[in-house]
Amino acid sequence: MNENRPMKTLLKAFPLIHGVMAALFAGAALMLIAIAARLGWSAFAGEFGRGDAQQIIEAVGLLAAAVVALQISQTITEEEVVRSAHVSGPTRVRRFLSRFLVVIVVALAIEGLVATFRAHEDPAQLFPAAALVVSVGVLLIGWGWFVRLNRYAEELEPEAMQEAKREDRKLK
Repeated sequence: MNENRPMKTLLKAFPLIHGVMAALFAGAALMLIAIAARLGWSAFAGEFGRGDAQQIIEAVGLLAAAVVALQISQTITEEEVVRSAHVSGPTRVRRFLSRFLVVIVVALAIEGLVATFRAHEDPAQLFPAAALVVSVGVLLIGWGWFVRLNRYAEELEPEAMQEAKREDRKLK
């Protein structure tokens, strides 16, 4: 019986570690928001020229990164701290990855838009901007394929879906 005690202690530490990680992601998001606000304010106080527009575009990119960090923080908190869910069943995997990929796809799409605006200043940046937009499309296709295949696995384990729904009640 004592041989399991170190493992149980270690397992109890994981929610605490996840909580610290979530707090660090949230802190990074707040810093990015502050920097974006400062850039935006600087552009607003400027002469409304091209340089100011570039600062606003940079601020939008920083805000996109802040959204990603904040969503990752929320996902970690909800999945690992509040629910203490173990990402093992197909339903849980799909839900966890879907939450993460929504944020990544949106952030990359915004970054692609920002990169496209930058390419107006430097045409050499058009190829990297296009590659970023194409990568968003590839991610969406891959994600859709994963969700479709995962649905078949969920049908084989309906109890996993019921368990995930019960865990959702912890957040209400």
